[in-house]
Amino acid sequence: MQKTQPQLSYWQIWNVSFGFLGVQFGFALQNANISRILSDLGADLHSLSLFWLVAPIMGLLVQPLVGAASDRTWNRVGRRKPYILAGAVAAALGMFLMPNAPLFVAFIVPMLFGAMMLALMDAAFNVCFQPFRALVSDMVPPEQRNKGYSVQSLLINIGAVVGSILPFVLTNVVGLENTAKVGEVAPSVTWAFYLGATVLLGSVLWTVFRTKEYAPKDYYAYKGLDPEIVIKAQSVKLSLSQRLNNFFKLVLTMPSTMRQLAVVQFFSWFSLYIMWVYTTPAITQHIWGVEPKWFDPAYLASLSEVPASILIAKGAAGDWVGILFAAYSLFAAFFSIVLAKLADQFGRKLIYSVSLMLGGLGYISFLFFQNSELVTVNLLITQVTVPTGAVNLILPMIGVGIAWAAILAMPYAMLAGALPADKTGIYMGIFNFTIAVPQIAAGLFSGWILSSIFDDHAIYILILAGVSMILASLSVFFVKEYRQVTHLEEAA
Repeated sequence: MQKTQPQLSYWQIWNVSFGFLGVQFGFALQNANISRILSDLGADLHSLSLFWLVAPIMGLLVQPLVGAASDRTWNRVGRRKPYILAGAVAAALGMFLMPNAPLFVAFIVPMLFGAMMLALMDAAFNVCFQPFRALVSDMVPPEQRNKGYSVQSLLINIGAVVGSILPFVLTNVVGLENTAKVGEVAPSVTWAFYLGATVLLGSVLWTVFRTKEYAPKDYYAYKGLDPEIVIKAQSVKLSLSQRLNNFFKLVLTMPSTMRQLAVVQFFSWFSLYIMWVYTTPAITQHIWGVEPKWFDPAYLASLSEVPASILIAKGAAGDWVGILFAAYSLFAAFFSIVLAKLADQFGRKLIYSVSLMLGGLGYISFLFFQNSELVTVNLLITQVTVPTGAVNLILPMIGVGIAWAAILAMPYAMLAGALPADKTGIYMGIFNFTIAVPQIAAGLFSGWILSSIFDDHAIYILILAGVSMILASLSVFFVKEYRQVTHLEEAA
């Protein structure tokens, strides 16, 4: 007999999701600064997207494995929490080592070491993310899912705001240097990664110690499952080929809602990948007036010295990208507060679609902000002088932030009710394919598109991102949503 799953208080939901704040803090630092770090270490514009392929590939490999393992894990620490904690420790290690790539030059090329640490961080972030998603699904009853995923989105965006803005703060408030010679990493970025690793570990430990996962007997009762049948099925030892065969069967027989959401995910994550990789060179060129040749390592190597004006412009633009990323995360955090109520009142599909449309229009509008006239801006914590066009770019970030909040919450809220409770973890891992595949596609082709079609003018590839996000918005209307599944047979 199925028992009624208890309602959670707001602060219980908060504690379940709190570790997301730190994980996203680290992820935001990576998103806003990896292109900057890799460029400083010697990567060119064409190869940036290839380096960024590490992230989706790690997600593709790690999340289904971790999801399947966490579905079968019950120990003293918990079901999902052991993986969350292990991922946080590994991510923190990568964040401490990443900006120190030049120190290992005697053993390995700094750019290669940086790529290795990027792989470690991304693998670790994915080890954290998937069990966190499943933990929310495990702990939050169906009628509170909109609220649960909205709180998760809020915390993610709080972490993203602070993580994105941190290098700027360390430069303009603390006074650390934000410029770097070729082959080195700016001190402000290095210390930002150190602080990010600390916050990541602290927030994950908060969730681990403040959240008590349900015992197996209670969990299965809440989900309408027979514990004896589930335990018997999970106790069967399968060969690797059998496990792979079962995995591919799950992929082929995934719920229709997941297949339909995959189309939306493809277009939206294709856009996000482009934004993360190319916003820095795009605004450095489009707003600060730095020509594409200054991103070419071969050209830089032909010079005895890079002009100070170029280094200053790159440093200032890199810092401002942190402000822009913090802005869209802040707008996303505010939107997350009302997202659940809007979804309850108007429906998830409508709110999801409108949000993505606003994000697509935001990307496209980047093209129209090119005013190079300098203006002094008061950011409360400090004042900074930047081109007027850079300040105006905060406006498109409203749309991008609204889209980001919806992307973080709506697909999972729409999907959770369509999944069998005993396979939530592995299905959430499989669903990560819909995040990883579009990023891999963007990574493989965006560099070629940038060089062959747009002549290395990165602003135009952001316009392509806008078109893709609009296609994602239109695709939402083809999703058939399910509210809840309580038995394994109802999964499809």
